[in-house]
Amino acid sequence: MGPPLRRLLLLGEGNFSFSAALCGAQGTHVVATCYESEEEATGREGAARSIRWLRDRGAEVLFSVDCTKLKEHFLPGEREFDRIYFNFPHCGRKAGVVKNRQLLARFFHSCTEVLAQEGEIHVALCNGQGGTPADQPRREWHNSWQIVAVAAGAGFILSEIHPFKAETIDGYKCTGYRSQDKSFCVEGALNHIFTRSTAPLCSTPVSCKTQLGSQKVSFQVPQVLVDKMNRGFLEENSNHPVRTIKEKLSAGLSQVFPLQNISSCLPLLHQGHPNGVCHSNIFWVSLSPGEAPSTEEMSQELANTALFSHFGQDTDQNVQEGCPIPKQFYLRPSLLPHAQAIIKKRAFSPGTLQVLSGPVFRKCRISPHSMPVFHEMLVVLAVSRDTENSCIQMLVDNIQTTMNSLHQGVSGVKPSISLQEATSLRAELNDFAALERQLGEIQHFLCVGTEPDPSGSCVGVIRTAPDELKSHELVVVSASLNLDLLAMLLCGISDWRMLWTLDRRFLRQFPEGDLRLFKSFSLYPPSYVHDVSFWVPDGEEFDEVAFHTLARGVSAETVISIQLRDNFQQPGTGRRSLCYRVTFQSCDRALGCQEAAEMQLHFRQEIQQHLGVTLR
Repeated sequence: MGPPLRRLLLLGEGNFSFSAALCGAQGTHVVATCYESEEEATGREGAARSIRWLRDRGAEVLFSVDCTKLKEHFLPGEREFDRIYFNFPHCGRKAGVVKNRQLLARFFHSCTEVLAQEGEIHVALCNGQGGTPADQPRREWHNSWQIVAVAAGAGFILSEIHPFKAETIDGYKCTGYRSQDKSFCVEGALNHIFTRSTAPLCSTPVSCKTQLGSQKVSFQVPQVLVDKMNRGFLEENSNHPVRTIKEKLSAGLSQVFPLQNISSCLPLLHQGHPNGVCHSNIFWVSLSPGEAPSTEEMSQELANTALFSHFGQDTDQNVQEGCPIPKQFYLRPSLLPHAQAIIKKRAFSPGTLQVLSGPVFRKCRISPHSMPVFHEMLVVLAVSRDTENSCIQMLVDNIQTTMNSLHQGVSGVKPSISLQEATSLRAELNDFAALERQLGEIQHFLCVGTEPDPSGSCVGVIRTAPDELKSHELVVVSASLNLDLLAMLLCGISDWRMLWTLDRRFLRQFPEGDLRLFKSFSLYPPSYVHDVSFWVPDGEEFDEVAFHTLARGVSAETVISIQLRDNFQQPGTGRRSLCYRVTFQSCDRALGCQEAAEMQLHFRQEIQQHLGVTLR
């Protein structure tokens, strides 16, 4: 038995010449339809001949088929079409853009019921109608059919777009303009190919188990992170680019240093308050009832947590600035305490590189490169005093060599890697580097530059600190690398959210862990702009990071930008009002206008409830 026939459904056919051109291809079964009755359709020039051709070759030809009610025209076992074609849809006569937009909206909703799971919808439109950047010239937004936003409302994303070359289709003659035999103007026409999007995220609360002391505990996952816990990117069977980069860096370093991977399960939670890190950058969690570990275990955990300060200065700066110490348990923002616990127990050999890796969690503002969770690779080395500088240079040289070899396989353009003194950093600190600075004193920033930004983005930090052992002959060198940022730079991924997509098309681009230049499967995603204005509670400092974090949670990470538009102080009362512009846009799944509007309403409720603001 050969592979099953690919079923093609063609809608709105005029003279059936397009269907006839597709019919006969090996392994396909054509179902050609039109909106008119058989009598009306066969009256079109050349239609009768095309219909005979189709039927002679086993194709089905159906009449009076409404593209907005497809389910009604096919029995349940005949509804799985691999491709649906709709060339130059039009309401007929002098219908304007709004009516044609509505036709497309109903058409896409109808397709959800008859398209195979991995099927495609092909819609050919005249130049300018679609309203995408591919249209040249591009019409004003309100004067286009807004096809991507309309399709998103039914759960479809634009995955490909290319010229519709009517002259290459054998025997095809475009017809049906305004319900006449007249042809549409096909010069510059575009074929838009849509595919199903992954379903919206479920907002049900999720709990997660982790080791704490000698017992397992569970905690409720913050809404922002529900789809990011236990994803297993670094596990052995993973071909995620984050794991590939970690493995390649480890392999490179092992050629220069004896290397030990710390593979024990590192706990996700700590207790207490990390020195130097402001509470607004931490994800605080509550344990499930009745699961609090013993006091003895917690005192040990607290001792490990306090080790944040050992790589830098022990500072009470945040207490002085009025940051309260809230709930006891928080998701780890760094792997540093685990490394320090190993060193404190002397569970290491001087000169051996200890490698720790895993996800870490940090609240931050919204931007395409600011991530509330990423995979950290932490390498720690105890070396003889006065040799730390040469060891740092060896580390950086090795990382650079590995990165260059990885990048050659991707696009042939070498990234420029620079080690910049913390005191003379040329590039502006990104969120990753800024929070690393809170964790402790940094000697060097590791920056990677690619075109068109050769100055570089910080992807790692290097610290040195005297060992806390009795002997002061040793110095601890640590390098912390953000594997997610490295993956973005090497694979040309412009938005960190894509690394966490649940759409299988992402990982299919990296078979067996090969690094390649990423090609987006969601083109020109629509964006929706909403403003929110409110009065800030009297005498309180507004927590902008908490504001951004709430936006992340209510929108399932579909807010791409939050910009302060107005900061107004009322004369006399001194009350302060803020106005923010919130832009919703998904990088990987369909986001419709209605869904974005509902998220905005939910966001308004949440900031009122959790931040105590008064909406305007």
